[in-house]
Amino acid sequence: MANNLAKIWETDPEAKPKQRQFSDDFVGRFRSGRLVGKQPESLNEWRVTTGDPTTAARVAELMGGVAEEWDTDKEDNLEVLTNASSVDIVIENSSKIDASMKLFGMSGLVHHCDGVEFLSPDEDKGQKCGCPSAFQDRKDRAKSGRGPKPSVDIQFKLAAAPELGIFRFNSGSWELVKVLHTIISDVDTTGGADDEGKGGKAVRATLSIERVEYTTKAGRDVAYNKPVVKVTGVYEAAADLSKAA
Repeated sequence: MANNLAKIWETDPEAKPKQRQFSDDFVGRFRSGRLVGKQPESLNEWRVTTGDPTTAARVAELMGGVAEEWDTDKEDNLEVLTNASSVDIVIENSSKIDASMKLFGMSGLVHHCDGVEFLSPDEDKGQKCGCPSAFQDRKDRAKSGRGPKPSVDIQFKLAAAPELGIFRFNSGSWELVKVLHTIISDVDTTGGADDEGKGGKAVRATLSIERVEYTTKAGRDVAYNKPVVKVTGVYEAAADLSKAA
């Protein structure tokens, strides 16, 4: 059936609503926490933010929750507090998974490295960053505010609605860093990529918030949430990914 509104703006093109443009190529972000007042709160189900009402409505339809505005000066002014702790996603290849170490100060990013060498600014790139070599020492320095913490970035599409475009998940989880090399290897192996991570097919995976609870030897109860990525197989419609954006 023809779209009866297709020509409505032809006589007055200046009045046509402009399609919303974003500063990056992402339609939304998956988040595992939020601020309540000034206090961070860890969430058991995914929170998705976007600036597109259609995307917000579709996410709510697929994962539960209601699209509502939230207080932000960024473009993703709509949030959906979903009912889902896990979601099926599509990762195009391992280049869509990136990780570095970052420390922010009052003036912005003050330390950016790969754990051995600076990644930015350009004048420092390639020089030794001075971070401790031991993993625990890095965690301790980051916890004290004197060193960088992980910044893991994953780009993906929703397996149930790839036409929505690319979402992003960013995490500072040390637990995710521990297994990141395994995730990247699983993406490459499952997708059939070469030694440089090229030429492979897109893969299906689950992105989950997992609750961890245990009691220490000293009798202290510990509980926290961690993000988990598990590759589950090749994406059947990999060839259509670029068309679905």
